[in-house]
Amino acid sequence: MTYASSDSMTQALAECIALLQDLQTHAAANDAFDQLKAQIAESNPAMANLLEMLWREAVAGRRSAAFWQQICDVERDLTENLSANHFQLQQNYLRLMQEQ
Repeated sequence: MTYASSDSMTQALAECIALLQDLQTHAAANDAFDQLKAQIAESNPAMANLLEMLWREAVAGRRSAAFWQQICDVERDLTENLSANHFQLQQNYLRLMQEQ
């Protein structure tokens, strides 16, 4: 992947960010970013370093968001199970009261 102009570099960075959205494609995103960073480093090493710091933060943020999404999913499942169990207990209690 080689990029000649700043527009194509911007497009390449957008593609890297798009790949970053899915945890399954993080390796491909990192590979694409490394290629882009190497090309930028040829003309402006300081910009490449800044871009790499931002990239690391973006990766960490995406992984953190995915982690918390999984936590929320587990919590939602537990809450749904707890609600279903509570409802079942109420039904059992009412049935018991009617039998007495």
